[in-house]
Amino acid sequence: MLKQGGAGTAGHFLRGAVTACALLFGASLSAAAHAAALQAGPMVGPTAMRSATVWLQADAPATARIVYWEMSASGKSSGEKKLSSDAVRLLRSEDFTAHLLLDGLQPGRRYAYQVVLNGKPAGKTHELATQSLWQWRTDPPDFRVLIGSCAYINEPAYDRPGSSYGGGMEIFSAMEAAKPDLTVWMGDNLYFREADYDSPAGMAARYRHDRALPQLQALLSTGSHAAIWDDHDYGPNDSNSSFIFKQQALMLFERYWVNPSYGLPGMPGTFSVVHQGDADFFLLDNRWYRDDDKLQDDNKVMFGEQQMRWLKNALLSSAATFKFIVGGSQLLDRSSPYEGWRHFGAERERFLQWLDQQRVPGVMFLSGDRHHTELLHWPRAGNYTLYELTCSPLTSGTHDINSERQNPGLIAGTLVGERNFCGLDFAGKSKQRQLTLRVFDSHGNELWNRQLSSRELGYDGK
Repeated sequence: MLKQGGAGTAGHFLRGAVTACALLFGASLSAAAHAAALQAGPMVGPTAMRSATVWLQADAPATARIVYWEMSASGKSSGEKKLSSDAVRLLRSEDFTAHLLLDGLQPGRRYAYQVVLNGKPAGKTHELATQSLWQWRTDPPDFRVLIGSCAYINEPAYDRPGSSYGGGMEIFSAMEAAKPDLTVWMGDNLYFREADYDSPAGMAARYRHDRALPQLQALLSTGSHAAIWDDHDYGPNDSNSSFIFKQQALMLFERYWVNPSYGLPGMPGTFSVVHQGDADFFLLDNRWYRDDDKLQDDNKVMFGEQQMRWLKNALLSSAATFKFIVGGSQLLDRSSPYEGWRHFGAERERFLQWLDQQRVPGVMFLSGDRHHTELLHWPRAGNYTLYELTCSPLTSGTHDINSERQNPGLIAGTLVGERNFCGLDFAGKSKQRQLTLRVFDSHGNELWNRQLSSRELGYDGK
């Protein structure tokens, strides 16, 4: 009896202790969960006519959702009932990030939205706008797109010795003040260091550190955002298709950005298309399929045959007035010894010949990487001139640009050797659309602008 009773007493005590520990541990978890706060974001991906996706990151486990409602033309609540996204658990294994779908939206409307963590509002109320249903009805809307590349965020413990490579973080405030409808991040959106790209855990740590930069948050919550990658947010410097952690790099890219898609079934990568008004942005992946620039092979590729086939079909199916081909490396440069499509001459020549033969209207190229900004031109006999706007850097270091002044494709007066960002302003009636290219310094002061009409880019207005 004593044994049985003793055992029973001991069992009762053990169960009570376990219960007490569980309650205490649960309470600790609950307290930690309720203490969770926004660490980065919210950030809206490219919006559609009837839906939008919001990215956010907390600093601890939590349950997150978005409450949203339509705004009137005056900027006030329209009185419509508030809607809510599904609730999502933020997990440590996913860096406490989430992509939250807002559906039930209507074209051409503005909506206010509020992040809710563990049932409590977190942060300010923000706004987003859906795409307009203008086709066959009205002229295209006027809108603004910002572009930039090469954003280096200092972290002395992992930076190389010497003076800081990153600086001018005020540029993100200047970009937010420009009120873009869309911001396209053109690669090197962060810089993996040696201690980062030798493991997926190190790469994830770099994303967590850089995305939480306080100066970045207001811009992330302004307009919508899309991105491509280049070498530094893919892997090591000048990395190619051989990078052993490329799959993990892609997973992190998908975790921290909200592009409409990532590659195609059976064709991994970051390539996609973003629609904004009457402009399409063809986001290219210049790393996943890339041969090394130094490879001695006339048939080496930067984008690969499958991605090039996709791009050609996507261009032909596009009804956009303006069609921007966006790459991390320069595309039309004829002279630079640094990374660029010119080192993959056969692949580039095949595409440019195809572009001539098909007479695809409205094509322009956008790129980053070079740590300076410039407008290049590529005249074509019997066809409209091709242009490439290279825009770089945002916060990374600059370099001596004197040698670039001899570039035969450079348009005079467009070379910029300081930190900067670029703007694309779209305006005008359907058959008379105007694109204004602008370059701004870190404080938002305009350095130069150039206008291009849709007719100058081969668009006949049909």
